[in-house]
Amino acid sequence: MLLIPAIDLKGGQCVRLRQGRMDDVTIFSGDPVTMAKKWADEGAERLHVVDLDGAVKGQPMNIKVVEEIVAAIDIPVQVGGGIRDEETVQRYLNSGVQYVIIGTKAVNAPHFLHDLCLEFPRHIIVSLDAKDGRVALNGWAKLTGHDVIETAIHCERDGVEAIVYTDIARDGMLQGFNVEATRNLARSLKTPVLASGGVSSLDDIRALAELEPDGVAGAVIGRAIYEGRLDFKEAMKIARGG
Repeated sequence: MLLIPAIDLKGGQCVRLRQGRMDDVTIFSGDPVTMAKKWADEGAERLHVVDLDGAVKGQPMNIKVVEEIVAAIDIPVQVGGGIRDEETVQRYLNSGVQYVIIGTKAVNAPHFLHDLCLEFPRHIIVSLDAKDGRVALNGWAKLTGHDVIETAIHCERDGVEAIVYTDIARDGMLQGFNVEATRNLARSLKTPVLASGGVSSLDDIRALAELEPDGVAGAVIGRAIYEGRLDFKEAMKIARGG
């Protein structure tokens, strides 16, 4: 099982939000590149980078920082936040990014996602952020009427490589991830699901490992490892079956 440290970028800094609120920000580092190296040195097998400014603006705002991160480490990087055209996808992939994460436009413009999966096979991940089973868009600012499982099934048909599922109510709150919702989503798909939002303890890692047969391939972890509530190396041992 993959445990993927998150680096959320706002104004070029490594930050974390609570429940996706841009006005509830904690700055953890002014040097995201050094932070990326730290997680790679501690055994991370992939890194999750989100351009928070880009998610709100609808276009990447921290792309140079992302490129610096990719150049500094030797593990795959998945990047999301404001990616809404093919040119941006191509630029990220050309810079060495392994996976590009599509959020809002995967829901608003399904044909766009379909075309991307054809043009860049094995490189497109969809991020589905939800609250009470409904998909949220535009940096979580807008809650839609789209059912998250139905939306995920459409994305699977288009050929996405994985789905990052975030329960907004749990994100950044250190209350544990939503086991039931994550299991239900994974069981509805053949596409791997990466859990996100609320993972905060070794017990959460154990619970995630139990969902692996259901199709949960890993988890994105943020605030807990930055605040020292979760020892990343210990979590990795559990994720690897230790």
